[in-house]
Amino acid sequence: MNKQDESPQLFDSMQKPVGLTRIYLAAKNSLRALKWLFKNESAFRQECLLFAIALPISFLFDITATEQVVLICSVLFVMLIEIVNTAIEVIVDRISLELHSLSGLAKDLGSAAVSISLIIMTLTWAIILLS
Repeated sequence: MNKQDESPQLFDSMQKPVGLTRIYLAAKNSLRALKWLFKNESAFRQECLLFAIALPISFLFDITATEQVVLICSVLFVMLIEIVNTAIEVIVDRISLELHSLSGLAKDLGSAAVSISLIIMTLTWAIILLS
């Protein structure tokens, strides 16, 4: 018997879903999170509006399909980073509402990531549309 067989299995009593059930549950959880974000995070609502405006605008320019995808993905990238930033904020608040320099730093770093993603998006749009 090897060491792997001797170690206790975590979550023995819980069977993880597989196949289409796993995909369905993951999609359901993701949709629930997106609904929560839209309801509770004004920055996410603003980024959804930005996406709703950017998508049709991307069709107005004489650019390649690849360039159009890059433009749209740059906006989706901002939304992705906003989701990660919100996750950081939620985790920090879950741990403690007490003011702590590391908690503030974690939130500031998440905010900085959103700012950098906005710069990347702006540069992407400028380079593609002005070239």
